[in-house]
Amino acid sequence: MIAGLKGRVEAKLADALLVDVAGVVYRVGTSATTLAEVGESGEPVRLLTHLFVREDQLTLYGFAHPDELRLFEILIGVTGVGPRLACAILSHFPTDVLYDALAQENIDFLATVPGVGKKTAARLILELRGKVPTGPRTAPGATPASRDDNDVVAALRALGYTVAEAHGAAMRSEVAADATLENKVLAALRVLSEG
Repeated sequence: MIAGLKGRVEAKLADALLVDVAGVVYRVGTSATTLAEVGESGEPVRLLTHLFVREDQLTLYGFAHPDELRLFEILIGVTGVGPRLACAILSHFPTDVLYDALAQENIDFLATVPGVGKKTAARLILELRGKVPTGPRTAPGATPASRDDNDVVAALRALGYTVAEAHGAAMRSEVAADATLENKVLAALRVLSEG
């Protein structure tokens, strides 16, 4: 199996990279996160890869970080989740936010990914119980948003943010458990302004 590639970026596509490794150009499917992190054409790149084998195809997927590769491999183990959908999920959320959403069994948040409805989100949660690291993976001192924290999400939505942005900001914001709604919204807005 091909565990990684080290070479130069030949080109960036919408959902893949072309990587020149000693004169051989590999097409490597990936997430938007990795596409944003790697350099431009001609720059060096190193990817951790997974070779997806089916009876009618061999497809290479690669990621800039081990956490992203690990989560990709976990996601494609779920019934009905192929590598393209796994890449779409990884493109939609940072890995720490996705880990938190799975740990908190937040179906509505997971269903914001194009191609993932509530049934697929529920299947992800059910099949990944015990397979993803437990406990929050957000910044130290941060309290991720609970499933009941819909008021913060609703306030952010009213300000024009997407469901995914609102949920992600609410989950990553650092607030005390007894903070007021106003303070929670302000903390989430700080997260959004930091990018």
